[in-house]
Amino acid sequence: MLHTFRTYLSPYRIAITVALTLMLTELAVELTLPLLMAKIIDEGILAKDLSVVIQWGSVMIGLSLLAFVCGIINSFYAAHVGQNFGFTIRKALFVKVQNFTFEKLNKFPTASLITRMTNDVTQLQNTIFMGLRIMLRAPLLLIGSIIMSFIVSPVLATVFLIAVPIVVILLITILKRGSKLFQLVQKKLDFVNDVLRENLVGMKLIKAYVRKEYERSRFNESADSLKITTIRALRIIESSMPILLFIMNVAILVLLWNGFWLADGSRIEVGEVVAVINYGLRTTAVLSMFSFIIMFISRSRASAERIYEVLHTEEQDLLHGKPSLFSQGDITFEHVTFSYPGEESVLKDISFSVHAGETVAIMGGTGAGKSSLMQLIPRLYEVDSGKISIDQVDISTMNLIDLRNQTGLVPQEAVLFTGSVKENIVWGKEDATMSEVVEAAKAAQIHETIEKLPQRYNTRIGQKGVNLSGGQKQRLSIARALVRKPKILLFDDSTSALDVHTEKDLMEALHEYSATMLIITHKISTAMQVDRVLLLDEGHLVAEGTHEQLLKTSPLYHKIYQSQMSEEVVYD
Repeated sequence: MLHTFRTYLSPYRIAITVALTLMLTELAVELTLPLLMAKIIDEGILAKDLSVVIQWGSVMIGLSLLAFVCGIINSFYAAHVGQNFGFTIRKALFVKVQNFTFEKLNKFPTASLITRMTNDVTQLQNTIFMGLRIMLRAPLLLIGSIIMSFIVSPVLATVFLIAVPIVVILLITILKRGSKLFQLVQKKLDFVNDVLRENLVGMKLIKAYVRKEYERSRFNESADSLKITTIRALRIIESSMPILLFIMNVAILVLLWNGFWLADGSRIEVGEVVAVINYGLRTTAVLSMFSFIIMFISRSRASAERIYEVLHTEEQDLLHGKPSLFSQGDITFEHVTFSYPGEESVLKDISFSVHAGETVAIMGGTGAGKSSLMQLIPRLYEVDSGKISIDQVDISTMNLIDLRNQTGLVPQEAVLFTGSVKENIVWGKEDATMSEVVEAAKAAQIHETIEKLPQRYNTRIGQKGVNLSGGQKQRLSIARALVRKPKILLFDDSTSALDVHTEKDLMEALHEYSATMLIITHKISTAMQVDRVLLLDEGHLVAEGTHEQLLKTSPLYHKIYQSQMSEEVVYD
């Protein structure tokens, strides 16, 4: 894990080196000042020599100014490294998630990914900054103070040999427990974000069903759980600090006692006693910061593990495979079986062929495997066994970018992005001309609606198309696929919000496109307008043929037809 994060820090080696050099300069000054103070006491104040006081006092002031300047410049470089590291990690996470297979995406809840890219990355970049500014300096100051104490007076400094090991063992124990608790805190934060996201997305439904109080209690419960876990983590760290400070204050009292007797017996200079006590006070001050440092390290360790988990999740290699251009658009399934991880097969031994330019409807009940079948064509999921071919080429050998660039997918849920109507359509083809955009909009039966908008194609769409109806969103989503002019068009129940008249006009317009089309639908009216129908039931392909053929040969299809087309509805 450390190697991974070192890789992201390596471009900023020079800035890190400058920051560390300045930090070490500050540290050297801080460790030198007690020695100068001892010199002033012994050779100046006790010897009543004012010139010595002025000389070494001026040196102390000069060194203090040097440390001050070094601290300011160090902060600048530490911030530079921290912010750039955060930007690089966040960008790497975003690219990584974009290359996930659907299977890997399902492993991480949306709220968890958002937390990892925001809160966890911020935690790491702040830790980098604090590490270069304070956190690394603190243990070095602790070690340096102890070493300097032994240099000044080995007899007095022996008290540190007893106190410091106890403190170090206690700190390591706190760090281990704190890391586990803060990892749990981040998971609780994921859950809070998940509840919050669900509420913001489903606010209209919550209001319509008057479920405000229920959702409020659900949010309060998750937030309360986060609060309790955070308090537990902080309490463990904070409660340890009085113990640490007590140990060090006792050590300082012992130093004072021994120093008094040694100085009184002329076995040590008064200035040396003051210097050792000064180092002891610096050690105590450092330990008082350790609760803050341990909390930072514990949280950053938990965040680093969560980020590392994403960065080291296997991704799809979009460039792997041979470049492929569809000459026709024939689709062939040969004994295809597919299952989601840890579940039973949702598609079982599926075989069929769709000829180039043919329009085929896929029908079946809920859970029959229709959407799963369609998602296998652009390899959003990989088959368990069997083979899918386009123009007699196994798609598993194809370059994924080429495969998907020649496929237009209209998902079941129309997904629109914040931006203009035009921007949402050209999202399907970046270099599309305005005439191509209008052509696609006309075919999708949305052009007339766009022309009535305040700024026509430049009208801004709210987040997720909040200011559009369900049918309008579906038709914009269809236009986005059509503007690509792909060889294969896949419609995943994407005409469900269209009325019969609009759907009929859409189907007629689609026939003008020289593309192989697969349409998932529940409507018999759609099935009547296609070349062929595939009927799925519980993962099996149970029938295929034209509308008229299936009416005669398939009891299941006939039942669907009767339920939709019967003029009389019998209520029990």
